Order: sequence, then structure tokens, then C-alpha cells
Amino acid sequence: MTSRERVLAALNHTQPDRIPVDFGATSVTGMHVSVVAALRHRLGLEHRPVKIWEPGQMLGWLDDDLKDALGIDVEAIFPRKANYGLILDNWKPFRMYDGLEVLVPGNFNVTIDSNGDTLLHPHGDLTAPPSGRMPNGGYFFDAIIRQAPINEDTLDPTDNVEEYGLLSQGDLSYLAQSAQRARATGRAVVGKFGSGFGDIATIPGVGLKHPKGIRDVAEWYMSIRSRPDYVHGVFQHQLDFLLENLRRAAAHLRGEIDVLYVCGTDFGTQKSTFCSGETFRQLWLPYYRQANDWVHANTQWKTFKHSCGAVEKFIPLFLEAGFDILNPVQISAAGMDPAHLKSTYGDRLVFWGGGVDTQKVLAFGTPEDVRTQVQRHCQIFSKEGGFIFCTVHNIQAQTPIENVMAMFEALS
Repeated sequence: MTSRERVLAALNHTQPDRIPVDFGATSVTGMHVSVVAALRHRLGLEHRPVKIWEPGQMLGWLDDDLKDALGIDVEAIFPRKANYGLILDNWKPFRMYDGLEVLVPGNFNVTIDSNGDTLLHPHGDLTAPPSGRMPNGGYFFDAIIRQAPINEDTLDPTDNVEEYGLLSQGDLSYLAQSAQRARATGRAVVGKFGSGFGDIATIPGVGLKHPKGIRDVAEWYMSIRSRPDYVHGVFQHQLDFLLENLRRAAAHLRGEIDVLYVCGTDFGTQKSTFCSGETFRQLWLPYYRQANDWVHANTQWKTFKHSCGAVEKFIPLFLEAGFDILNPVQISAAGMDPAHLKSTYGDRLVFWGGGVDTQKVLAFGTPEDVRTQVQRHCQIFSKEGGFIFCTVHNIQAQTPIENVMAMFEALS
């Protein structure tokens, strides 16, 4: 099987020749740049600085030689503009606190504060207040909350969609070129054309110079109960943008994409959920269903839902909303036992992730601990297809390279 055939078989719940593998196709299935650099060195690949394609989490780009060496089966297409308003071109060097030399977008511009923290400015505009902070000695950026005073009388849902917009002809041409390049690799292709719907990564508006609306994460969560009409208004505007962008993108890319990343809103914590199922049904499900229904009526794409945490009781709702794929399958959270998930939902839902726990086992276990968990989870999740191997969320900085290698060795 080709990589794409392998992924499509798994997505259609048939047994592929081996378990398909994804690293680097989404912002939640990636690797910190330091891990990518360490893998290149360990595998004896050409020494060159790794590009940062997701500046908040400092995720590193996996070049084709590394993907080939690791047996990666999935490719990504991304808009030219990353978060923080950074444009993925005109690469320039940047030195991490630990001395690692990487490449960052040309308008990745920072200042250093009195504590030695690195501050990232939206669109690289040093005259604008910084929107991201990498603590002195750190490895990634945290969003800086820039919440303006809230006036309930003038609060307007359009303020929370300022960063959303319609794909231009230039955007579509760029995506079409990226999709053709991705398809030429022989791998399955994942696309993303906007998200939202309460995704906490987007709420602070890190790509805006002066964000308006509700931009404090705690305030947003409280608004789910205290301002439901406002949240509905935000979601409706986001859905309108998404549906129109899907129409435009499908006209150019209908046959070039296999999977659509729809939304990254987290609904689970380690032990419970952020809201009730009834709140989900009232507030999120109508918008998710419309997006998924459009995709399934007009394309062959499978739809990808990311949610961390203990979301087992939400899975029937995800299915009702029309999602085909669940990621990251946080097997360390309450109720997320692999055998239970597979036996209960495995005929209807593709599990994209859950291969190994990144919070404890991959980061702090031994290589043998990693191999044991990878083999166990692969045996459970891969029966009759419906499984794409990936870790539980991104591989973090300082993860021992011996453990990362043990993970890939266990797959071979």
C-alpha cells in the first residue's frame, strides 16, 4: 500500500498493511523543534536548522527525508499565515535559550524584557504590545492576555471574530500549490481552513495588535453560562466564515485533501469535562453539525475533531455532530481506557492518537516502558482499522530522544 492508501483504509475501518503514522500534519500531532533536531541528528540526516511552522508551541517542520526515515504517512497543507500573524516565508535564524539554532518566519520579531523573557509581537510589529511570552529558559510561548475593559452594553460578537475572514484568490492559489505538493508525496493530506468555536488557543487573539471582545480565557469560560447569546453570535459568525471558505477551498482542492481539521476546542480535563453534555448540545452541536454536514455532502473528506481530556461521555455527541475522527485520545484521562473506547466506538470513530502517553510515559518513562505501551495500544486500537498512530498531543521539549526512538522502533 502507498501511504495514502494505508491512511484511507484505516479511515474507512478496514485493515491496512500496517498502522498508519502521523507526525507533523496538524498543530496537535507535532513535535517540538528540539525533538525534530534531535531525531535528524540521531538518524544521521543532513545537518540543517529546523523551521518553526507553529510559533506558539515552537513546533518543528519535518522535512521529507525525516518523514521517509520515520515512515510518516500523512502530509499537511497550511495557510501561509501562521498564528501570531506570522508569514511562513523569508526564514531567518533564531537561537533558543538552550543554544539550539532554528529558523523562524521573517516577521517573527521579539523583544527581551527585564526578566530575560522573550516577547513575541503580533505580525512582527514591535510597536504593538506583545502577545506571546517565552519565559527565560523556556521552550515555547504562552499567550499574553490583553483583555480590554468589557462594556456589556456595547459588547458585539463580531469583536471576537476580527481575526477570521474569507480566503482570497491569493490564499486559494497558495493552498492549491501546497496541496499539489502534498499530494505528490504519496501521503494522505490534512487541510485546515479556519477553526474557532471556543478553541482556547484562539480566544486571546495573539495575531491581533489590539484585540477586542472577550479575550480573557477565564472570562470566556464564564461567558458560556453568563453570556450564551453572545457566544452563539460568535459561533454563528465563525460558522458563516467557515462554510464560505469550505465552498471556496473545495472548488480548488476537492480531490487533493483527505481529512479536514474542523475544530480544536477542548472539552475535557484530566478527570472531568468543562461543561455538561446538555450545554454542548445547545451551544456547540448545531454549528458542528452544519459544518460536518456540508463537508460530507460536498466532499469525500473525513472530519477531524480535537479535544483533550476525559471526553468519553462526549463521544456520542461528537458522533451525533458528524465527526469521523477523534484526537488526541488522551488515554491517561478518566474514562479513556483504550479497550473500552475501541470496543464501544471503534466501528464508528477513527482514533487519531493515543499511541503513547506524553505526560508521563514518553517524557519520564524508560524506553522499555514506551515500547510496552506503544505495542499494547497499537494492538487494541488497530483491530479492523480505525486507527492512526500518533502520541497523545505534541511531543514536548526535553523528551528523551531514546524514548522517541523506542516509540518508532516499537512500530516497526
